[in-house]
Amino acid sequence: MNTDQITQPNTIGTEDFLPLRGTDHIEFYCGNAKQSAYYYQSAWGFELVAYAGLETGLRDRASYVLRQGKITLVLTSSFDPESEISAHVRKHGDGVKFLSLWVDDARSAFEETVKRGAKPYMEPTVMQDEFGEVVVSGIHTYGDTIHKFVQRNNYNGPFLPGYKAKESLLKVEPIGLMYIDHCVGNVELGKMNEWVRFYEDVMGFKLLITFDDEDISTEYSALMSKVVSNGNGYVKFPINEPAKGKKKSQIEEYLDFYRGAGVQHIAVATDDIVATVSALRKRGIEFLYVPETYYEDVLDRVGNIEEDLEVLKKLNILIDRDEEGYLLQLFTKPVEDRPTLFFEIIQRHGAKSFGKGNFKALFESIEREQELRGTL
Repeated sequence: MNTDQITQPNTIGTEDFLPLRGTDHIEFYCGNAKQSAYYYQSAWGFELVAYAGLETGLRDRASYVLRQGKITLVLTSSFDPESEISAHVRKHGDGVKFLSLWVDDARSAFEETVKRGAKPYMEPTVMQDEFGEVVVSGIHTYGDTIHKFVQRNNYNGPFLPGYKAKESLLKVEPIGLMYIDHCVGNVELGKMNEWVRFYEDVMGFKLLITFDDEDISTEYSALMSKVVSNGNGYVKFPINEPAKGKKKSQIEEYLDFYRGAGVQHIAVATDDIVATVSALRKRGIEFLYVPETYYEDVLDRVGNIEEDLEVLKKLNILIDRDEEGYLLQLFTKPVEDRPTLFFEIIQRHGAKSFGKGNFKALFESIEREQELRGTL
């Protein structure tokens, strides 16, 4: 849970009817959760902490709970080909179903958001076991994605009631991931402002940043993006939509292959991106490639940094700066067979922005991948 992501005071509003303590967990619906769990353990350094399935009395699915730092991932597969889980996987491939938010009052969170226009997904439900109780509720957001509100102040179990503590026989070596920095949603053309209003009106978020097609474009394609944040800044959701260009943008490609709106990427924070990316590369994780020419004048743009530029260049790590500091970032290639979900590794040295200075280089890198896939 990300209670220490950002420490600046809430200066953008006095009343927060939906106080959030961070991201509780992110749950993926998968074709094979056991093998996905092995991937995130062996390649990404997540530790297996809990499990629910046949051995725990659950007859219709299996779920593996993985954790590193304050990041909790849940990987779930269905045993029933006609279930909602199986339908989600058939349509989208492996993908994010639940962006679950940590709250002090799941009942109030549900009532306040539904009162403001949210479509209910799950009425407040009390779950209990020998470790206490958890209250969970949920509302719909873009596509088939759900926000769950999780209240766990009276619980000290490994994850949620119904899950049992479990350790893997695999020796897991964490790579320094600390918390979820932000989660990005891709939505259909013309829907970005609609979902920004949803987060503003229904969840009390504030608009932080707007990027238009002049900010994020190349010769061939473009996108538009707006970033919304909750009051304390612990939860940030950039929302992207495609913009008109000569060829198909990365957002259109995602929408085509995901069959609709959904979570495009998850940004995970580290305090040593060199060590984190080095470990990931050794474990076979593929990253987008940025040409060496990017580094020829990058320090002219961003100024002094603590890291060795040659090391960043070797690892293909990008650099950007805003008025509060600088950041380092790198994007993986899609982690599914479909060109949909990917991860961003980010290290912030004071910067609160999202790497605007890197957009052109990133877009050109993504377009090279699209060209190889025949989808540009």
